[in-house]
Amino acid sequence: MNWIFGDNLNTDLITPGRLNISTVPEELAKVVFLEYCPSFSKEVKPEDFVVAGRNFGCGSSRETAVLALKACQIKAVLAKSFARIFYRNCINNGLLAIITDTSNIEKDDELELDLEKRVLLNKTKGIHLQLVLPGLMLESYRAGGIIPLIKQHGLDFLTRLTE
Repeated sequence: MNWIFGDNLNTDLITPGRLNISTVPEELAKVVFLEYCPSFSKEVKPEDFVVAGRNFGCGSSRETAVLALKACQIKAVLAKSFARIFYRNCINNGLLAIITDTSNIEKDDELELDLEKRVLLNKTKGIHLQLVLPGLMLESYRAGGIIPLIKQHGLDFLTRLTE
């Protein structure tokens, strides 16, 4: 299933400030989108996609927003663009944040992600979407975050990815 959101969805809507009293991912998953989309935390399933418009994750630099989404075991956040600090928090924590044209993705569309080819296939509509997926984002996702990536491969590997 795809969870469809619009433009400028801020981190206060992802993890509301008044409920932001823990850094335990499983606890954060219980409050994700609670005030914006109350059914999300109860109905989200592993491998679901969060699909949004422009500037997803704007607002405060709330790292808990990323931790909460990751704890929900979503496959990825697909958006036309991301707020810079949110995107960096995704890299740091190993949440897959992918820039692509989300205009024609609907709730019940069946999506298939090919990370190697950097393509998103909308099987329902027969559409292939090219993805903006830098190597650092992909490798951080595979490792589970930037710290595990550095522990596995060292700083030299990280430097090569960002060149």
